Amino acid sequence: MKQGKIWGKTECLLQNSFVEFHRIDINQGTQCSMHKHEHKWNAFYVVSGELDIEVRKNNYDLTDTTKLMDGDFTTVTPGEYHRFVAHTDVVAFEIYYPEGLTEDIVRESVGGQI
Repeated sequence: MKQGKIWGKTECLLQNSFVEFHRIDINQGTQCSMHKHEHKWNAFYVVSGELDIEVRKNNYDLTDTTKLMDGDFTTVTPGEYHRFVAHTDVVAFEIYYPEGLTEDIVRESVGGQI
């Protein structure tokens, strides 16, 4: 389903209990709100255009800016305030997935040669 946004539009292509996959079309010179996701990672893959991802870091007093161009990818950690800023018209994919998927391994021993 497509939804209009103040910055462009979003279309959810896949949604289940483990992942959300959206196509986003962002108009040049716009940005989304500064926001955070309590339990979800937020990933961005730029198909075309120039998009900044601004992240207000929790561990230190700094806002990191990652510039994404065609073919670039980045992620935002759960609990960190962030927003995107479009310098051109942008086509991108936005992916949400829960924290639990990335931190699910507990090692009892170290592998190696027998």
